[in-house]
Amino acid sequence: MPPLGSAGQPYGAGALMCGGAGDERCWVTGMGERAVTRRAHRFAEGRDQAMDSASVGPGRQGSAPSAHSRTPARGSPAALPLPGGRDGDHLSELSDLYGLFMLPMATPDGWEEGSVLRRAMSSVPRLGPCRAEACYRLGQRGPAIAAGDEPAAEIPLAEQLAGLDRRDGAVSLRDRDRARDRDRVWARAFVLCGSDGPLGFLVVSAPAEPDRSELFLLGALAQQTGRALAEVAGRHRDQERAGALRRANADKADHEAVNAQLAEQLVDLEIQRSVHEVLSRATIDAEGVDGIAKAVHGLTSLPVAIEDCFGNLHAWAGPGRPDPYPKPRPLPRQQLLRDAARESRPLRTKDGIVGLARYRGETLGLITLVDPGRRAGEHELFALDYACTMLALELAHRRNLAEVELRLRRDLVDDLVTGTDDAGAVARAEAVGHDLHGPHHLAVVRWTGLPSDEAFSRAVSGACRALDLAVLPARLSGREVLVIAGPPRGDALYAGLATALGSPTGAVGLSGAAETPHDLPRAYKEALRALELRTRSRRPYGSTSFEQLGLYRLLSTGNDYHEVERFVREWLGPLLDYDTRRHGDLVLTLTQYFACGGNYDGTAAALGVHRSTLRYRLQRIKEISGRDLGDVEHRLNLQVATRVWQIMSG
Repeated sequence: MPPLGSAGQPYGAGALMCGGAGDERCWVTGMGERAVTRRAHRFAEGRDQAMDSASVGPGRQGSAPSAHSRTPARGSPAALPLPGGRDGDHLSELSDLYGLFMLPMATPDGWEEGSVLRRAMSSVPRLGPCRAEACYRLGQRGPAIAAGDEPAAEIPLAEQLAGLDRRDGAVSLRDRDRARDRDRVWARAFVLCGSDGPLGFLVVSAPAEPDRSELFLLGALAQQTGRALAEVAGRHRDQERAGALRRANADKADHEAVNAQLAEQLVDLEIQRSVHEVLSRATIDAEGVDGIAKAVHGLTSLPVAIEDCFGNLHAWAGPGRPDPYPKPRPLPRQQLLRDAARESRPLRTKDGIVGLARYRGETLGLITLVDPGRRAGEHELFALDYACTMLALELAHRRNLAEVELRLRRDLVDDLVTGTDDAGAVARAEAVGHDLHGPHHLAVVRWTGLPSDEAFSRAVSGACRALDLAVLPARLSGREVLVIAGPPRGDALYAGLATALGSPTGAVGLSGAAETPHDLPRAYKEALRALELRTRSRRPYGSTSFEQLGLYRLLSTGNDYHEVERFVREWLGPLLDYDTRRHGDLVLTLTQYFACGGNYDGTAAALGVHRSTLRYRLQRIKEISGRDLGDVEHRLNLQVATRVWQIMSG
């Protein structure tokens, strides 16, 4: 019988099923007694047949060589000696052998190569009085230690294993430590062979050569350890293949999702390309705001309204245009603009979607998709958003052109009123669309309480267009200057400006005719003189022409009017005071008398009074003023004073 294990059992299946010290997990599950008996009988029959032709061990001479003693084939495990022996318990040995054969199938799923090798090494002492030195794995560079410690030997064990040519064979563990050599008299390397060939070596040592049954079990252990290693490697391959399959399936699902997403993006890109193309064509074809409205209506099939910031309609496309178009109230309109400016996308309102056309932070206009049924989706919102960008560029372009034209006109008017050559002035005027040929008048406009800014200039230009006046407008020295072709129509111009500006508190000074551009500097001075006389008169609001100044045009007083006022007071002061106290008309009567050339009938008719009333008034004028109308000098000074008073009175 083999020696007993630590639990009092013979070295056999029970010993192989359990791990080493401290590890109670089973490697091979035990079998029932009947199953073991059946397996044992089958193995025993094979053993008896083999032993009939095998040698009986040391000391027996002349016996025929055993079939198991032949040299094994390269790359395969050594032929295992059949168990026997004088004291062999066949049932126990075959039970041990069965446990070894079950070893690969009992390998847990979580084990790695190191676990298998360490279990194999821990099983060696249970198969006989042997010791497992180390396990080696075969690699591209030869055998390498895989479990256990490198044994100390005069010849490195790795070199000895390389010389075995992947077969079982004896190895030498001789060392300088003779005491340790006594425990390792015998040493052998058992090849660990899997289904694909040798995988490594199990190196076993003993104080003496084991008997045949122990060699058989050690060989079986090595063979089954190789199969267990192959099983672990196969599991790893299966796991890798399963993982690769899962990854491939996941990649396929991801690819399908990506393809679906790409298809959707392709549709979106095609729609966006169509939007870009349609709106760009509308801009390139110079269709302006109307073209943008028509393009958006064609893309969305919804009515489209384009308005300015104040709610005035610029363009409409589609059915259902209100007539008349409603003008929104200022406060709700301003709130709508603020709400839309806070949004990064078009703002949905009760009756539609509003998008702002903004340029450099300024709102130039807005586009409304009339959509009370809320039919608009993402594609319609994209079309509206892009249309707002195109509208902003269009309106900004218009503004820039207007500013450039205004600047050119301002520079031209500035040169005209300061003096320039006629040919150059005519050519520059043609560049901005004005014909300088023929008579021109200059008008200078100033309004009380309103700043002379861009809005004021636009209102003045609008009033001129409403009167069908061909003008070159400019803003000079805080006043609006107009170079007007043909008659200026002063009173109509003032009335139109008062209406456009919403205030009558302004004045217009008009010059005489300038036949050539060379005469325009003189006309500018005349318009300034007429404007200042108007603003200093008792009726400072209205229009005054330089031609209406009469004798006052000859007075060169600059900007000092005190001398003129003193002259008027000197000759008309008493009469003016009398009229103020008595609410009389003596100064008016004297003025009309001089205007009629001293004719009684004409003066009485102009004043609407009787001749006797006129005669009485003239007598009172002589008495109050102390001036004699028959005196030539007195008559001249009084006539000049009344003329100046008339101009200053408006």
